[in-house]
Amino acid sequence: MTPLPAALGGSDIVGWRLDDQKFAKTWDSGEGAFRQGGRWNSKNIRAVYGAVDPATAILEVAVHKTFRVLDTVPHVLSSFKILKPSAIHMVEPGDIPNPNWLRPGIPSAGQQQFGDQLLADNLFILIPSAVSTHSWNIIFDTVRASGAYAVETQERFALDGRLYPPVT
Repeated sequence: MTPLPAALGGSDIVGWRLDDQKFAKTWDSGEGAFRQGGRWNSKNIRAVYGAVDPATAILEVAVHKTFRVLDTVPHVLSSFKILKPSAIHMVEPGDIPNPNWLRPGIPSAGQQQFGDQLLADNLFILIPSAVSTHSWNIIFDTVRASGAYAVETQERFALDGRLYPPVT
């Protein structure tokens, strides 16, 4: 069960990530972002992208892979606890120089450089999601944040079949 936020009696800050089952053991390697870059990082930076709730983590993957893939290829949902909540830097929408960076699309060099600097200055970044604008992503550089987070759970993911219904 998803831990309650602090405002509702919870105490831990938990991040979530959905990965292809073959990458479950290396969920926090940042290898994909290292090789290709991402929305908030340039190539050669081991950024790990997650969300503060499992639903957003699922949507973030589905927008790239499709619900068909999530229905037919085994995936693992991981949760991780932030051991140093004070190391989280919250980026509000108004803090972002270009509002288009919060919309779906190909990231610009400026957007990646902005994210690179955030990752260099902070262990964890809490930033609005582009796929679900009222949700939050949590991003960290796995090298810099080593020891500041711990895996909590890893479980097989099962997509609700209503998200990929049969064609009639």
